[in-house]
Amino acid sequence: MNKQYAKVEGYSNLLRDLNTNAIINTDTFGSDQYNMLKKRRSAEKNKIETIEQDLQNVKSDLDEIKSLLKEILNGPRWTETWNYF
Repeated sequence: MNKQYAKVEGYSNLLRDLNTNAIINTDTFGSDQYNMLKKRRSAEKNKIETIEQDLQNVKSDLDEIKSLLKEILNGPRWTETWNYF
């Protein structure tokens, strides 16, 4: 089968395979830029998700610290219930 291509009117970087009617993009620079942008956005999304998870962990740790400080200042809650007996 002989590969035959025709230029797509109005697009300098596109060819049509006349055997399969497929459109072929010959602009490797543009596709490389797109792939780099896609990878960068994915990396940024992962970074944001990591930061959000870290922030959630810090909030949880602060809640635990607050609870422990209150317990130190006020005494453990279970001793208060034993005082009633």
